[in-house]
Amino acid sequence: MLLIKNGYIKTMADFEMENGCILIDDEGKISALGAYIDAPEGCRVIDAEGRLVTPGCVDAHCHIGLDNEAMGWEGHDFNETVDPLTPQMRAIDSINPQDEAFGLALQGGVTTACTGPGSANVVGGTFAAIKLYGKRIDHMILKNPIAMKCALGENPKRCYGQSGKKAPMTRMGVAALLRELLLKTRRYMEDQQNGKNPAFDMKLEAMIPVLKGELPLKAHAHRADDILTIIRIAKEFNLKLTLDHCTDGALIADELGREGYPAFVGPSFGSKTKIELANKSFATPGILHKAGVDVSIITDAPVIPLQYLPMCAGLAAAAGLDMAEAWKAITINPAKAVGVADRVGSLEPGKDADIVIWTADPLTTIGAHAHTTIVNGEIAYCED
Repeated sequence: MLLIKNGYIKTMADFEMENGCILIDDEGKISALGAYIDAPEGCRVIDAEGRLVTPGCVDAHCHIGLDNEAMGWEGHDFNETVDPLTPQMRAIDSINPQDEAFGLALQGGVTTACTGPGSANVVGGTFAAIKLYGKRIDHMILKNPIAMKCALGENPKRCYGQSGKKAPMTRMGVAALLRELLLKTRRYMEDQQNGKNPAFDMKLEAMIPVLKGELPLKAHAHRADDILTIIRIAKEFNLKLTLDHCTDGALIADELGREGYPAFVGPSFGSKTKIELANKSFATPGILHKAGVDVSIITDAPVIPLQYLPMCAGLAAAAGLDMAEAWKAITINPAKAVGVADRVGSLEPGKDADIVIWTADPLTTIGAHAHTTIVNGEIAYCED
């Protein structure tokens, strides 16, 4: 067992404790929170010494483990660029937990990441939610799969159409390929249900959970028209959907507020490296939140290294997002949006003991980082 005492606890469950305690049981779960908890016999005690204590941060969209640090081409395992439609790809078959990015993320207070294929393909494969502490991906999975990756706009056009020899060359082509795959999957399902025994098709099998509403589309969309196109397709097929990147979201915030899909905003730090990023701004999360959109902030790591997720939330707060909402945007909001809030995203009894004791508030203090990071009740990082 493990007891954290004397912490300023920000639970992300609508209450805070200025001088509180957290008890962690032998199963790696939070057993109790309170102003004072007696340490059971044999329990290890960590004195937080008044430091800020929060849930481990959650990134709803990155490529950690698939796009490895300092490995060049050999570490690029996130885009199968031979076919614009590869729904049968699974992130967990490319994730490398030995990548140094995992340890750096833990030092930055990030304990859960949703990681998967890149955006070269119209449909790229499935994302997984993983813990960032461990040696073997099979033991690090929080939920798999969590979503089917798709991409609109510039990236699939550039990957395939730039040569002028292969679709998609246009946004019409991107939408048509996605719609054709969905229609083929629908017919494949109907044939199965009607006893026609269609020939096995691994691509269509992978898409069945999407058509059934069991798996959301995770839609890479920067430009306003691309965002609205994927909403149009989602409505046509009655699909679940998240809006990933949502760079032009501020331009259509009123529309997105009415639609009700979660937005994963970012990466907002760095230069505008392509046309679709013309409206990139840290003000976007605040504008979307005020319009009623459920907002999460993402790094798209390695575009922004994962350890800087809290910094991105702080910059969004400086640009107009309420500070409490900025914290939610890297904890409970992404956990809810990807379906893992029963395990992570807030400090509550019964949830996984993924906890960060900070050197200072990372949303307001340059250089602040994790003093101690705990994952599943185990100390994954400690600077002492």
